[in-house]
Amino acid sequence: MVRETNKLPERWRPPIEPVGTINFGTLLHEPALAINAIVGQELATRGFDDLRPALMAIGIHIRDDGSRITQLARSAQVSKPTVVHAVDELVRMGYAQREPDPEDGRAKLVKLTERGHAAERAGREAVGRIRDAWAAALGEDEMEELEALLRRLRALLWPTLPS
Repeated sequence: MVRETNKLPERWRPPIEPVGTINFGTLLHEPALAINAIVGQELATRGFDDLRPALMAIGIHIRDDGSRITQLARSAQVSKPTVVHAVDELVRMGYAQREPDPEDGRAKLVKLTERGHAAERAGREAVGRIRDAWAAALGEDEMEELEALLRRLRALLWPTLPS
């Protein structure tokens, strides 16, 4: 239970309204949407105000060793044309670049630039601050329990992934 002394500061509340009913799916999905919205606000304060949520939704899937458009489309669960458009914008804005794929000369890899890596670091820092603020409001024990349950669920859903 949220105690009066542990109310969530406005900075760590999403600037969007919840989109669904209170069922299992939306209970999982809406906090993720809230994190994305708050991270976007935090990135804007750090000089990355041109990163729209649609671009972040693609950018977060770019692997360190590079990603093909088809991989990004599959990971982000959007169409290839949507990814191509987003990558074009990320390249134009200096967050990503296209390089030849060393395994297939016909293919290109999308990689983050230094600006892209800086935005990624700022985003990760923002997520850490969101987590800490939410834990302060919920209680650290409850947050650790929530994280442990989500890790268990992830391991059940994707048992072949490293823990």
